[in-house]
Amino acid sequence: MEAMDLRREELRSMHGAACRGSVDFPAVEFEYGDTDSHGAELAELYSYTEEPELGTNRRCFEEEFCPQARGRRWPELDTAQQRAHVLRLLEGLEVVSRERRLRAARAILYLAQGVFGDCESEGDVLHWSRHNSFLLYQLGTFSAFLELLSMEIDNSQACSSALRKPAISLADSTELRVLLSVMYLLVENIRVELETDPPEWKSCRETFRTELSFPGRSDEPFALLLFTMVTKFCSGHAPHFPMKKVLLLLWKVLLFTLGGFEALQTMKVRRREELGLPPLPEDSIQVMRSMRAASPPACSIELAEQPQKRGHRSRRPLMKQDSLDIYNERDPFKNDEAGVDEEESDEVDGGIEGELDLMERDALLPAMPAQRPPIERVSFPKGLPWAPKVRQKDIEHFLEASRNKFIGFTLGQDTETLIGLPRPIHESVKTLKQHKYVSISDVQIKNEEELEKCPMSLGEEEVQETPCEVLYRAMLYNLPQYMIALLKILLAAAPTSKAKTDSINILADVLPEEMPITVLQSMKLGIDVNRHKEIIVKSISALLLLLLKHFKLNHIYQFEYVSQHLVFANCIPLILKFFNQNIMSYITAKNSISVLDYPHCTVHDLPELTAESLEAGDNNQFCWRNLFSCINLLRILNKLTKWKHSRTMMLVVFKSAPILKRALKVKQAMMQLYVLKLLKIQTKYLGRQWRKSNMKTMSAIYQKVRHRMNDDWAYGNDIDARPWDFQAEECTLRASIEAFNSRRYDKPQDSEFAPVDNCLQSVLGQRLELPEDFQYSYELWLEREVFSQPIRWEELLRYQ
Repeated sequence: MEAMDLRREELRSMHGAACRGSVDFPAVEFEYGDTDSHGAELAELYSYTEEPELGTNRRCFEEEFCPQARGRRWPELDTAQQRAHVLRLLEGLEVVSRERRLRAARAILYLAQGVFGDCESEGDVLHWSRHNSFLLYQLGTFSAFLELLSMEIDNSQACSSALRKPAISLADSTELRVLLSVMYLLVENIRVELETDPPEWKSCRETFRTELSFPGRSDEPFALLLFTMVTKFCSGHAPHFPMKKVLLLLWKVLLFTLGGFEALQTMKVRRREELGLPPLPEDSIQVMRSMRAASPPACSIELAEQPQKRGHRSRRPLMKQDSLDIYNERDPFKNDEAGVDEEESDEVDGGIEGELDLMERDALLPAMPAQRPPIERVSFPKGLPWAPKVRQKDIEHFLEASRNKFIGFTLGQDTETLIGLPRPIHESVKTLKQHKYVSISDVQIKNEEELEKCPMSLGEEEVQETPCEVLYRAMLYNLPQYMIALLKILLAAAPTSKAKTDSINILADVLPEEMPITVLQSMKLGIDVNRHKEIIVKSISALLLLLLKHFKLNHIYQFEYVSQHLVFANCIPLILKFFNQNIMSYITAKNSISVLDYPHCTVHDLPELTAESLEAGDNNQFCWRNLFSCINLLRILNKLTKWKHSRTMMLVVFKSAPILKRALKVKQAMMQLYVLKLLKIQTKYLGRQWRKSNMKTMSAIYQKVRHRMNDDWAYGNDIDARPWDFQAEECTLRASIEAFNSRRYDKPQDSEFAPVDNCLQSVLGQRLELPEDFQYSYELWLEREVFSQPIRWEELLRYQ
């Protein structure tokens, strides 16, 4: 017995330490936005393996510049002299010699990188990088590099050479990396707006945005060329493409041409005004920024042991009744990444501390052990953060149920007639209508139904030629391939993915020609590879979210088309697999070497790298890009599953609840909000026992997620919780999407509803363009198609 008691005490102390670790997770001071800081976004373009190429770019520039400059530096030249030198470099791009073209491109890249050889600080490098980017664009550099990029994409010799190699390295993509780096620097530097920008820069920015959005000489926007590079890479025809740079450039081009999240909110407000809809009840961006994160709760063992005095009653916190031994809830010897039982309770798995009753917490706090740090007190909001919303469909369902109960028959979609219903029902309907919310999507779906019913009377639909519309029209026919390719790369870059022989190689633009031979070089390459994968996940998650949000605003069926192909390509289990890891370790990962980051490495002497300096990483509390990626993936998952019962059931089938609950350990309000949204939509399917065991999570959902008045999510009595024909739901949606795409994009102009000529003589008298060879084979055609075919007179008589 003594041995068992000792073992029990040991388990108790180890479990208490684990709980203290969960409580001690600090709140994450993270502000979500379109991108990270300007310097960080430029630094992520380069891998640490590319660092020696910075010196190569500088030498190529100085060999051309120094004989012309006569001892002066680039910042000392006036604008006319700078323009003259750039034009000389652009002429070098038109020579036949591939090597000379590459040297000229490297010299231009050095200009775009900020002529760091003439700078003394990082701020100077970023300043001259922006200045030179505007200068380069005004002189036609982007168009010249676009032509060179098209040539490199079609370079079959480079593709076949890469396919023959057993291992692809950085050297196989030198030309492509230089071209993509220059284009990325131009897009990123011109995209960022500063108050101090001169007027000519602002007009230049708008011109560049228009050039990227609307095809000029070509028939496709620039983003489509980058999508084509992605699919060509994933098909295995071009394994040497530097995918990280392609994806970063694609993301920034979409962000520049379509607009970021704040621009999207502005467009949404303007679109609602145009449709005559009431304004939004709140600004969702500001609400989320003002929300506070909740903390993991105190450990269940400690809560159970402490005397809780409340008057004359002693209360125990909610515990699982079906467990004989409380220590079985979490085995301290289990790996933290191991799967967690779907039915584990909030007290053990770390629910939300903010949902403890205030009086109970006041009673608990004095009894905490002395060595425990004080638990962060939560200031409860005076009201709920979101205004409740009600759909038209919710009002119709409520009235249908009420009429069946009190009258015995229904009136279809009539929401005005309340005769025969009790007074409380009248008040309920009034309250529902006060909070009725009509979305832009509802209006678009209704308009689409009317266009399908009355195509003649309503006439042609006026489609506004926006950058989003142009992009969708260009992507439409190959959109499934684009989505599959992006998800393939995301799978290969996910930290939970294991290397497989058939998976694509995304490390072609990070692996050096000569593999490391020392431990220090191996550590540096390992950090570089992990950082490379994190940046790929960041860019794919951001561009997918941008596409979904912009397509949803432009037209709901464009959004549904992209969403359905993402679902068909297994996007939902892929995102869940991504989160099935120690998410705190991923968010706090330090896969960076700050002394090697651009522009720091260009203006400071590099210290001798040691194992300690490599392991130290930076001093940040968390990794911005990894937290940004996690929030983006959660938002994508929300968009795919919202109001889709079949996809919600996929979350249940793939046992997402314990995976998502572990993500609540991250004390960041926005991330917690989207996790709670995903938990809310599936609570009705998880059963009473799960809801009973996870009351703190349920309480957090109530406090932080928007309420739908008729949504019976907490009890599971809703009609949507009953068995559902999920396949029929997706098929109906697909039919609507295909009808929309066919009506708007497939029809030949003026063919379907053109007037028909019913006069036999005029029809036979029309001259038809026949091919030349037809007159030579006319007799054979008559024999085969007319004379040899028997006339079935009985068929003719049947229709008399």
